[in-house]
Amino acid sequence: MKLVLQRVARASVCVDGRTIADISKGLLILFGSEKQDSPDKVHYLADKALKLRIFQDALGKMNLSCLDIFGEVLVVSQFTLAGDCTRGRRPGFDNAAEPREAESLYRQFVERVSESGLIVKEGQFGVDMQVELVNDGPVTFILER
Repeated sequence: MKLVLQRVARASVCVDGRTIADISKGLLILFGSEKQDSPDKVHYLADKALKLRIFQDALGKMNLSCLDIFGEVLVVSQFTLAGDCTRGRRPGFDNAAEPREAESLYRQFVERVSESGLIVKEGQFGVDMQVELVNDGPVTFILER
């Protein structure tokens, strides 16, 4: 399982020219699942993402989590995070979770993040989306387990 966390001033997702989700200050989380992923990984990474201290405190140091600032969260499934680019010029997706399993893990992740009490919105699983964001910093981290 791989996550790309981006600290954002705002972010949104559009499908077919229509905005389906938008957030203000918080986290945009791109979610990718692989064949060996499990609910344990979902819980670990959801907790890690919400508690990672990547927001600035009053002194300008990254010392606060999304929970600390009551940030909003936008979760977007991103199949390509499971891509293997080590050989050739075309990514391979042999290690990507099957769509049914990937969607189940994605739903579990969104549910776990929602249990935090923060405002949580999501993209639409399995469709082409346009994601817009203003990366605050820029601050971007990759989490995997």
